[in-house]
Amino acid sequence: MDATTAPHRIPPQMPQYGEANHVFELMQNMLEQLLIHQPEDPIPFMIDHLQRDNDYVPKIVILGPPASGKTTIAMWLAKHLSTNLLSVEGLIAKEYSPLAADARMHYQKFKMVPNMLLIRLMQERLKEEDCIRRGWILDGIPETREQALTIQTLGISPRHVIVLSAPDTVLIERNLGKRIDPQTGEIYHTTFDWPPELEIQNRLMVPAGISEGETARKLLEYHRNIVRILPSYPKILKVISADQPCVDVFYQALTYVQTSHRSNAPFTPRVLLCGPVGSGKSLQAALLAQKYGLINVCCGQLLKEAVADKSKYGDLIQPFFERDIAVPDNIIMKVLKQRLDQQDCVERGWVLHGFPRDLDQAHTMDSLGYKPNRVFFLNVPFDSVIERLSLRRTDPVTGERYHLMYKPPPTMEVQARLLQNPKDSEEQIKLKMDLFYRNSAELEQFYRDAITLNGDQDPYTVFEYIESGIINLLPKKVP
Repeated sequence: MDATTAPHRIPPQMPQYGEANHVFELMQNMLEQLLIHQPEDPIPFMIDHLQRDNDYVPKIVILGPPASGKTTIAMWLAKHLSTNLLSVEGLIAKEYSPLAADARMHYQKFKMVPNMLLIRLMQERLKEEDCIRRGWILDGIPETREQALTIQTLGISPRHVIVLSAPDTVLIERNLGKRIDPQTGEIYHTTFDWPPELEIQNRLMVPAGISEGETARKLLEYHRNIVRILPSYPKILKVISADQPCVDVFYQALTYVQTSHRSNAPFTPRVLLCGPVGSGKSLQAALLAQKYGLINVCCGQLLKEAVADKSKYGDLIQPFFERDIAVPDNIIMKVLKQRLDQQDCVERGWVLHGFPRDLDQAHTMDSLGYKPNRVFFLNVPFDSVIERLSLRRTDPVTGERYHLMYKPPPTMEVQARLLQNPKDSEEQIKLKMDLFYRNSAELEQFYRDAITLNGDQDPYTVFEYIESGIINLLPKKVP
């Protein structure tokens, strides 16, 4: 018998360790660097790569037409992310570099730097320790498709590419008001960004090449090149409108560069849905189970099934059900452990709701190794929950369920005999909601990477947000 066809019972701790320590991404990044650099002796190279621990430093390209504000956005991002800003002007101004001296001479004669010379300057700069440790932002580089392809061939690959876009008429008007501080290199504008300090105002200069004709010529050249550059960066490219306040552009750019791209790593979802009664946890769990094959684990349903099956735990739970009091946490945890340890949960993943409800339960679950890798809090206002639950009714004759607003009974005869579950009274709902929100702050603090969603909208819209949070990596939190 071929052993590879036998079912593999993988301990749940193994995938959890791999996900928690990003083992797959670590190996993928190391293999990528080996193939790019092709060292003669791979072992010392890999050791050095691991010691650097720089797989997740910023590697950003910002492109855009003249007057789109790309230099300003690049400078703000560099300050916020504590990374290095590289521009053509900065590279050729570098001191004590023969390459930079050659580039300056060439620029003075021809007002441009040859592709290979610019790329050699970039290579020289990117090999310096601060770029290795803290990453980099390329401002306006590459300028042509040839540069983009050469940069890729040398293994210089950005993680995020931002392209700023605005109508040419806006850019020409904006460029005419541009001013530059010769001391700091900061860009200002006579209308949109005038410095309050008189000292700075007095030293501002009109940069060369900002007339309407020169700007139109540069825009034509940019449009000719950008359409050939963009195909070099599929899947990592984001276009942001520059025809809006600079601060808004910056925050959109910052949000994008803090997101992680989808990983090829094997991923077994372990999803926890938290929310007050009536927030839609059960429906979202059912949708996730249906689309992704996750095991729908409802804590309350597990307890009812244990009683119905007359299992050993069911005999312990029965007295608490009869007296309508809460089942002790240790019994709940035993029932839950029994279900989560089953092979389908380990292999396919699970979506849990109804537990934990407080910090002690969360600690207990965590200590036993049941750690969700995605946690969602569904927030719904009290009035909406009341509307959802207090208008529910059941037909005692047919067992059909109705809602007086969303699914009214077909006839007055049916409506007359409908009954309300005592648990759906406004007083009971308020008690349950108060209990949830009393504990939710501590739960949110415990699950620091939790995603909070507005549950008071169309359930399929909520599902799209949850789905996005599961299939995409969690964003890096930068102070």
